[in-house]
Amino acid sequence: MQEFDLEMARKALESQPFSRLVQARITAFGGGKAVLEIGIREELHQQNGFLHGGVLAYAADNALTFAAGSALGPAVLTSGFSIQYVRPATGLRLVARAEVVHAGRRQATARCDLFTVKEDGAETLCAVAQGTVLSAQSS
Repeated sequence: MQEFDLEMARKALESQPFSRLVQARITAFGGGKAVLEIGIREELHQQNGFLHGGVLAYAADNALTFAAGSALGPAVLTSGFSIQYVRPATGLRLVARAEVVHAGRRQATARCDLFTVKEDGAETLCAVAQGTVLSAQSS
């Protein structure tokens, strides 16, 4: 079986039409961790000029699932997740850093911290999420 590495994760992300729409990219993957990044642009804003909460939720969901996939294998599905918005998201880039906190054979629980990055490189926490991901492979 081929190892599920960063290149395979990037191909999996690219195969998702919505991920292409928001121009998401995986910048780190493996060892129960994943980092997903999205450039913040006007068409991703809500009416008050902040990054839309749906984009934050998407980033959390995918980062959680990719982190779990690095532990469980490539055939995984989100079972559920929750997100808490800490502050409005503004900046140049959104970074979602996810890490598995517990993994069994067919299920993993992961946490994701979402940050915005300003022009000077400063990061601001804007949301936190936690989720459960299941292996979709039959036994």
